[in-house]
Amino acid sequence: MIVGETPLTIRRATADEIVDLRHRVLRADLPRESAIFPGDELPTSQHFAAFDGPNAVCCATFHLEPWQTEPAWRLRGMATDDTFRSKGVGRALLNFAEEIVTSENPIRLFWCNARAPAAQFYQSLDWKIMSDIFEIPTAGPHYVMVKRLDQRS
Repeated sequence: MIVGETPLTIRRATADEIVDLRHRVLRADLPRESAIFPGDELPTSQHFAAFDGPNAVCCATFHLEPWQTEPAWRLRGMATDDTFRSKGVGRALLNFAEEIVTSENPIRLFWCNARAPAAQFYQSLDWKIMSDIFEIPTAGPHYVMVKRLDQRS
């Protein structure tokens, strides 16, 4: 993908490759360790990022974590560097990740705690708001959002 004149590579990533971006965008006022999530190290967790050379500029992580009682993928730590925000990078990254995750596993349900300002972005990708707005003390107002994909044959 090209943004402006910058070629970006979208691929699987490691937690180590994305933690600094997560920290800078999502947890800047907290210790760096707050951007390392429980479950990041599990073999079932999947990390994805868009890279400008060696630097992650957009990232997302999927943890196997039930939605209510149903098997699901929980999206966590979606972050985009300010320079690349609103340029289609997040959309391209989520589309790529969703394709990979669902090609390797039969689970078609995704959920997340989405920051309120990002809810419209997720809605544009067919995520649905499933809760009233609620506050996460370290991160502000959020909604629970869910996306269910059709079963593939």
